[in-house]
Amino acid sequence: MEKDPVRVLVTGAAGQIGYALVPMIARGVMLGPDQPVILHMLDIPPAAEALNGVKMELVDAAFPLLKGVVATTDVVEACTGVSVAVMVGGFPRKEGMERKDVMSKNVSIYKSQASALEAHAAPNCKVLVVANPANTNALILKEFAPSIPAKNITCLTRLDHNRALGQISERLNVQVSDVKNVIIWGNHSSTQYPDVSHATVKTQSGEKSACELVSDNEWLRGEFITTVQQRGAAIIKARKLSSALSAASSACDHIRDWVLGTPEGTWVSMGVYSDGSYNVPAGLIYSFPVTCKAGEWTIVQGLSIDEFSRKKLDATAEELSEEKALAYSCLV
Repeated sequence: MEKDPVRVLVTGAAGQIGYALVPMIARGVMLGPDQPVILHMLDIPPAAEALNGVKMELVDAAFPLLKGVVATTDVVEACTGVSVAVMVGGFPRKEGMERKDVMSKNVSIYKSQASALEAHAAPNCKVLVVANPANTNALILKEFAPSIPAKNITCLTRLDHNRALGQISERLNVQVSDVKNVIIWGNHSSTQYPDVSHATVKTQSGEKSACELVSDNEWLRGEFITTVQQRGAAIIKARKLSSALSAASSACDHIRDWVLGTPEGTWVSMGVYSDGSYNVPAGLIYSFPVTCKAGEWTIVQGLSIDEFSRKKLDATAEELSEEKALAYSCLV
């Protein structure tokens, strides 16, 4: 028996990340190779023609799992009946713009999209915010969609998590699939804390601590952290465009693990609504290590936090509290 199709919303679908993401969803990368999908693509009116071009290409690719495509500039039509919403659309910071100006634009975007999702999405819709500032955009969305459970509103830090896995695998010259349990703490910004103190690497003689195998504390606490934090900027410098392929791929990873579960003994990083775990202020969307089962995430508890890590966790929480205050000031 074929499963019923799941309606998946992608906002900003005519943009770079959207263009990389929609074929992955249509191919079953996000929800599994046996799960049919109906894609809902939303973008702003100036991008309507480009959006229609993406729809034409989706038709041309003849994806067996793709059971329908809605391409629209109408937020209500886009949100109607969706069970998964990937919020890629946002207002990018342009040269000379103050942070508050960018925040103000994004607050108004996420406020209106929150209202549409709340009124028209399927019950128990899972939301992933990708557009920056991702954590705070997700928080605004949560504020204005009070009937969507807080646990269903998340932001993307899986890209940072995957970047950290990649750096360790390159450093040790091992397969990335043999590295696990890095953690991204905090904000999807340059204050995030990529933490390898609990990460392990599969070797021929069993699982070993990543820190012990790297055995270079200076690199782990210095260049490794800054490389992961600033990887987005490095890609812009190299491509003259922001990272799209890796962002789309990690958005699929985020939703797939959330819906289908994480492997036993493995955790991933997700930006989720803080409950005060690890002394992170409650009420922020903050990246934690989580495991997922039966469509629910759970923060991994009881990990030891040394003094170096504590400072990093607090610094990124402080930035998120400031962002939250700035966002709320835009609502007045």
